[in-house]
Amino acid sequence: MIEFRNARPSDALRCFEIETAAYEGDEAATLEKISKRIEIYSQGFLILELEGTVVGFVNSGCAHEVEMSDEDFKELIGHDPDAPNVVIMSVVVDPARQGKGLSRALMDEFVQRMRRMNKVTIHLMCKDHHVPLYEKFGYRYLQPSTSDHGGMAWHEMSMSL
Repeated sequence: MIEFRNARPSDALRCFEIETAAYEGDEAATLEKISKRIEIYSQGFLILELEGTVVGFVNSGCAHEVEMSDEDFKELIGHDPDAPNVVIMSVVVDPARQGKGLSRALMDEFVQRMRRMNKVTIHLMCKDHHVPLYEKFGYRYLQPSTSDHGGMAWHEMSMSL
């Protein structure tokens, strides 16, 4: 049974475990960053539980002006919970649970919650091989990103709500 809820401080370690298992090299957020994101904006940190176990999450911040390559924003510097634009920092499903439609369920729930919060757009960055996936979810390709986070090449995408 799938359940969704906002993150609690006690979720930080499990989210860090999932993040480091799913992301390559330096692109995973640190435990400190994850804890800070939960503390500052739990409304934008959605947990997916399967049979009582955290198996995925999406976390975000909000901004009036979106600058996807802004590394400080990953620490929620400049975040304004009342701003209309959502910036996703991580979308992660435990690698052992991937391929079962959980990322679709997670993203659909996240979008619904952002609509209820009267947000206007959602922005994210992803690697080449994820562009088609996010297009299926309703995101529009914008451009290659100037970010070299984790030493990787990224692409910017957005969705109008």
